[in-house]
Amino acid sequence: MKLYDSIGPNPRLVRMFIAEKGLTIPTQTLDIRAGENRKPEHLVRNPHGQTPTLELDNGSFLAEVTAICEYLEEKHPEPPLIGTTPEERAECRMWTRRIDLYICEPLTNGFRFAEGLKMFQDRMVCVPEAAPGLKKMAADRIRWMNQQMQGKDYVCGSRLTLADLLLYGWLDFGAKVGQPLDPANTTIAEWFKRIDARPSAKA
Repeated sequence: MKLYDSIGPNPRLVRMFIAEKGLTIPTQTLDIRAGENRKPEHLVRNPHGQTPTLELDNGSFLAEVTAICEYLEEKHPEPPLIGTTPEERAECRMWTRRIDLYICEPLTNGFRFAEGLKMFQDRMVCVPEAAPGLKKMAADRIRWMNQQMQGKDYVCGSRLTLADLLLYGWLDFGAKVGQPLDPANTTIAEWFKRIDARPSAKA
């Protein structure tokens, strides 16, 4: 396998997942600021022109972070980061979906349409007037998530999962692009410190 990597929270999530699995996968870093991910050679790998993209042993390519991580989980089930039973896997997928849809997406587009507008305006449809509302939506769901995580060590209770890595990566990204975590979210703040202390956070 080979990972086509870059800066940004999406590639970082996959790197953290790989690190938590204890895997070593060759990588090639693309300069997305220079638009290397939009050049023809990468569009063959990923027609959406995004990173990360995983090249499989059979020469095919896999994109989208959830699909990549689920593939790696199936190929290397230990240690489990999605689950070992249908119930555990379903719980992880439920929370991953919620975090992705209600936190990651509005947070990311809030950045793209505001602080990141100069970088993205010629690469995708941007709606600058939507940025404040998107940021507000993400902040609201983070507050909700803070309530949901009370009394739990991780998003899925006592076990570290893909959902934790996803949430951590985007909260860390948000703090660097004008959307810091509200300190009133004390449960998430303490959880964040625990994830941040893990070796995979340096991946």
